[in-house]
Amino acid sequence: MKLALTGMGRMGSEVEKEALRVGHEIVWKLSSDSNASGRGLTQARLEKVDAVIDFTVPDAVVDNVRAVMSAGVPMIVGTTGWDEQRTHVEALVARAGGVLVYGGNFSIGANLLFDLVTLAAQSLDRFEEYDPYILEHHHRGKIDAPGGTARRLMRSIIEATRRKTESQVERPEGRIRSEQLHVVSLRAGAAFGQHRVGFDSEAEQLEIVHTARGRQGFAQGAILAAKWVQGKSGFINFSDVIAEEMGR
Repeated sequence: MKLALTGMGRMGSEVEKEALRVGHEIVWKLSSDSNASGRGLTQARLEKVDAVIDFTVPDAVVDNVRAVMSAGVPMIVGTTGWDEQRTHVEALVARAGGVLVYGGNFSIGANLLFDLVTLAAQSLDRFEEYDPYILEHHHRGKIDAPGGTARRLMRSIIEATRRKTESQVERPEGRIRSEQLHVVSLRAGAAFGQHRVGFDSEAEQLEIVHTARGRQGFAQGAILAAKWVQGKSGFINFSDVIAEEMGR
């Protein structure tokens, strides 16, 4: 494939490395700076591009999507932290008749984690003594907290249970209410990303853990999505890409 990359931070650089390793071509690259959002994403420059992969910053996403959709090119957005703009971005894709794959986490293992957590939450919901929680650990430079993966896990549990109806993501002042799901975001060191979902009771504790050993898995997922998306249309969650690839 001929790929364009928007965002050349650590994640964008990993996508470039992995794409070249497996034989794809990087046509051009754009910086991660939100002040440069949309610039350079012209019809002429995108004419021979098979897909644009975006790992920029939240403030740049809307302008980048608008430019790429106007050019009629498939787009993969791995940037997180733009949830408040999701409805607007989905409308941009729909008006253009384009296609965009987005996700809070582009690793295959993390997307299987979502399914396992949903199953566990549904199965244990009738047992009130099992209290779910989420703990995420990322490097100290990560911008959003909770991150996209933790937010997806949060939604999965709340949608799968009757007992948890809202999240508690800030430092609680005193005792939290029983209907709140406690989500803890740890930012320290150089961790690529670990997500720990637990169900704690007086008798026992069940934990489901996913640990990223590097950024390669995320890059592989983004490139997989760029191949999968060819000839398709719509606003598509990466988990749906994985589900189809797994034959579900």
